[in-house]
Amino acid sequence: MDRDYVTVVSGLPRSGTSMLMKMLDEGGIPPLTDEIRTADEDNPKGYYEFERVKKLPDDTEWVPEAVGRAVKVLAELVTQLPPGHEYRIVFIHRNIDEILASQKKMIIRRGEDPDAVPDSELRMLFQTYLKILKSWIDGQDNVDVVYVHYNEILEDPSGAIEAMDGFLGGLDTEAMAAAIDDRLYRNRA
Repeated sequence: MDRDYVTVVSGLPRSGTSMLMKMLDEGGIPPLTDEIRTADEDNPKGYYEFERVKKLPDDTEWVPEAVGRAVKVLAELVTQLPPGHEYRIVFIHRNIDEILASQKKMIIRRGEDPDAVPDSELRMLFQTYLKILKSWIDGQDNVDVVYVHYNEILEDPSGAIEAMDGFLGGLDTEAMAAAIDDRLYRNRA
């Protein structure tokens, strides 16, 4: 299927964006990745990242490469995507307490101070990102979005997969469902 737009996978950190990228990859949308950040204990199936995305808005030369593909963009960087392209965003929500718990475990594994930024401050920051993002999306003619929820995907993926297939079209929904590994759901609220 011809996709003349960029499929953007986004969400807050530790919300399941890598799982979504794997699902879309298996479903038939090739990912734009560079394999720099490899699988580890925090993401055993891989991160599916493209490092240049983190340089938005200064580096946008890669965006034409993403047309017809899926690319992971952190929630706080989505608003920096350049005009002149069509974007379809698959945005994943997750229980904020689970996000914070997962983030804390990852920080500890890296040997960093998990309390350097209090949970209350991170919670406020994440909520601010979501408000800014929603407002930005609502103001863009070249951006469409579908929202899915991490916990619902793990409980019964059929609704989210159907929503993504309706939004993006032509996906192999059975392969998408098979890509979900609920053993990776380790940080529960």
